Amino acid sequence: MLPSEVKALLEARIDDCEFHIQGEGCNFQVVAVGEVFDGLSPVKRQQLIYGALSAEIASGALHAVSIKTYTPAQWQSAPENASA
Repeated sequence: MLPSEVKALLEARIDDCEFHIQGEGCNFQVVAVGEVFDGLSPVKRQQLIYGALSAEIASGALHAVSIKTYTPAQWQSAPENASA
């Protein structure tokens, strides 16, 4: 899979969220930013992303997915945000 394909899958399955995808083959790093994460525990945030990719993980198209999630407010000071 390509990062753009992973991004398209996530955008189609999770509303009002911005995704930054890196990686290649079946190993990807996902950074997700959205209000949808407000009030969710870290585990629930991870489950939301994994759930959106469950079919691809089950099929083996995605093997390793590293996930970081932020609300827009948290993203302002996140180390991955180059404009912070």
